[in-house]
Amino acid sequence: MIDVKKIREDFPILKRKINGKKLVYFDSAATSQKPIQVIDAVSNYYKNHNANVHRGVHALSEEATEMVESTRNKIAGFIGSDRDEEIIFVRNATEGINLVMYGWGEKNLGKGDVIITSYQEHHSNLVPWQMVCKKTGVELRVVDVDDEGKLKLGSLEKLLNEKVKLVALTQVSNLLGVINPIERIIKLVRKKSPEAKILLDGSQSVPHMKVDVKKLGVDFFVFSGHKMLGPTGIGVLWSRKEILEEMDPFLFGGDMISEVRIDKAVWNKLPYKFEAGTPNIAGEIGLGAAVEYLDSLGMDNVRKHEKELVEYGLKRLGELEKKGVLEIYGPKDSDIRGGVLTFNVKGVHAHDVAQVLDSFGIAVRSGFHCAQPLAEKLGMGAAVRASFYVYNTKEEIDYLVEKIPEILKVFKIK
Repeated sequence: MIDVKKIREDFPILKRKINGKKLVYFDSAATSQKPIQVIDAVSNYYKNHNANVHRGVHALSEEATEMVESTRNKIAGFIGSDRDEEIIFVRNATEGINLVMYGWGEKNLGKGDVIITSYQEHHSNLVPWQMVCKKTGVELRVVDVDDEGKLKLGSLEKLLNEKVKLVALTQVSNLLGVINPIERIIKLVRKKSPEAKILLDGSQSVPHMKVDVKKLGVDFFVFSGHKMLGPTGIGVLWSRKEILEEMDPFLFGGDMISEVRIDKAVWNKLPYKFEAGTPNIAGEIGLGAAVEYLDSLGMDNVRKHEKELVEYGLKRLGELEKKGVLEIYGPKDSDIRGGVLTFNVKGVHAHDVAQVLDSFGIAVRSGFHCAQPLAEKLGMGAAVRASFYVYNTKEEIDYLVEKIPEILKVFKIK
């Protein structure tokens, strides 16, 4: 079990006051806060090791290179890969998906082929595939969801056939926190569409639960560092070595080449052929520190803590739902729900709810959460999302529940 009181001491921003009130940060699904260990790792790089990586032979460059490659090794172990060269640094999960779109999709997809995605997806795992279909004539098929936003596996089964070349799904919904039965889904895809590649968006899973890409048996896996206690501007694409070797680079320039002549160039070896130009060195080092921090907590413990928060949050917000104050969206079963509670206060727009809560120091997100098709499919419209992480407490949930009736007073709703 994790010691939340001790953990909170590692996060300087949690000592802030917002509008004179103690900060309650319920927006970790958008970006997590950063522990001092990550902040110090970034600061230490700039103070003591700042240099460009990979090509320098002086001491600072070699130190910086070692720090970056150490992070690559930590991340490989963290997600269950046994090959460091399978870890490609990108800016975020969005860029990772776009790299797959350009580097693999445009090379391997054409008219007559099918891509499958779902109503659950973040726009980043939908719009790129819309663009591929527009360019190439590939057909886009969409897996349906039930009233709780859970994927309908029967819908997926009907969409699968030998024409399907890519299945791109999220592991955990960013809008509702639905944890998808990925093992069952992968078995179904491999049975019905054995030639299809599987891309999994792990942006909302890697920060919150133990993930093993090799055991999952996927072909592409992406996630962002800023959602898992790391800096912004750094993320990861993982894929199997044999796939990466056949893919084309996404960006061209320095460091992604091994040899250049005036009329031709030869690409660098993995992973560097996909990492053109000077990378986000400080971000990569900070992400390494974030992985160390999460490892020290134990991902099973992280998941257990969030599950308890969700159970408690569903219970407390459920009390207001029974009174007709608000409506909660998504599954009520905490076993299949990540650390996200999405709701609307009846009669009040989500943005207004968020603004009033901010006046009490409570940070929540409002809107479509980059998942507009799902929000509209479920008839939610814009919604309020409270998302939890390792530093949140049940007392903070109590405070949220205590302040929601104040919203009704502001808008004179009985």
